[in-house]
Amino acid sequence: MSCFHLRGIFLALYWTPAALSSLHPECEYIFQLEKEERHCHQYIAELGNRSAEGCRPFWDAVACWPYAATDETVHRPCPAVFSLFKNNTGSVSRNCTSGGWSRPFPPYHIACKVDDDIPETEESYFATVKIIYTIGYSISLAVLTVAVLILLLFRKLRCARNFIHIQLFLTFILKAVAVFIKDATLFSSDDINHCTLSTFACKAAVVFCHYCVMANFFWLLMEALYLNSLLLSSLYHRCLWGFSLLGWGVPVFFIVLWIGSRVYFEDTECWDINEDSPYWWIIKGPIVVSIAINFMLFINIIRILIQKLNPRLIQFNNSSQYRRLTKSTLLLIPLFGTHYMFFNFLPDYFNVNLRLCIELCLGSFQGLLVAILYCFLNREVQKEVHIQWLRWQERSYGVVSPAAKGSQMDTPF
Repeated sequence: MSCFHLRGIFLALYWTPAALSSLHPECEYIFQLEKEERHCHQYIAELGNRSAEGCRPFWDAVACWPYAATDETVHRPCPAVFSLFKNNTGSVSRNCTSGGWSRPFPPYHIACKVDDDIPETEESYFATVKIIYTIGYSISLAVLTVAVLILLLFRKLRCARNFIHIQLFLTFILKAVAVFIKDATLFSSDDINHCTLSTFACKAAVVFCHYCVMANFFWLLMEALYLNSLLLSSLYHRCLWGFSLLGWGVPVFFIVLWIGSRVYFEDTECWDINEDSPYWWIIKGPIVVSIAINFMLFINIIRILIQKLNPRLIQFNNSSQYRRLTKSTLLLIPLFGTHYMFFNFLPDYFNVNLRLCIELCLGSFQGLLVAILYCFLNREVQKEVHIQWLRWQERSYGVVSPAAKGSQMDTPF
């Protein structure tokens, strides 16, 4: 069984805020062994120079064997690392003879047998997940690029609202690019042991990925803040520099702070292992806070819309406008990251398969949904594209058909 065969899937787990500090499952048994080895050597050092009679304690690369008298038989349960693959209550024994320790009986591979069917089943499942999220990010990347070009090329679409949308699109594009860069850097070859890999390239890829994820969450927050400012008829939506500073600058601050903590305190592996690291909250904390604020803003948006849609409080002329805004707001439920509120209160390994489906498979198509919602289903965008199409036809053929002119008034939404 290859311990690194599934490595391309598990690294993606820390793209989700609830599982950001999770250890790669295929690396977990390696680090578990290293931890037990350290404890064993510490135990041996504490014993010091004991009587030469009997068998001295030692580490056999799997289990720690204590001091034993001659002719004594020592029984050790199967190491805890085997429970990562299958619950096993077997045991291994050694005899302390005058010539030293005997070979373990029964051998580890018999006493602590690993069920190979489980990894093979999981391998097929995770391979399918990898294919789905790769397709999802690829489609999202292509569609988002087209959406950004449309909003930038058409002069009439250049406004504060679309400026916010473009920034959000760019974060989804960068996030998709970061996924492909990280996979190519850390998992490009079966010969790479990413559990102990520590190079500048892999650390840069991890840092870039963390920044893109953090910026994506913060620009989702900017969208929520902007929508709230519109509903409240405030002037905050005009301060585009403030949104830019928060959306791009705040993640830079926390990423730099996290880099410094890793360099000076935890410069281990490729900076992608964050289990039990207090410094990981430098990144995870702001993301969790942004999700919580986003959730509260979403509730506030629903509250404001319910009030504005009350026929006794609004004029009839404005009702259709707010109903359209309500329809758009309801579509923002998955885009505001409200589902993250549920996962934040669960243990990191609670129903990992479900997390993979939601965070990777569905999450990879999130950029596609954003592009469709904010660009391709936007009536102003549809109208401007239609007008430009008519003008292109007029320049190319000289005459615009009456049907084409009439269709200009039939834009959807």
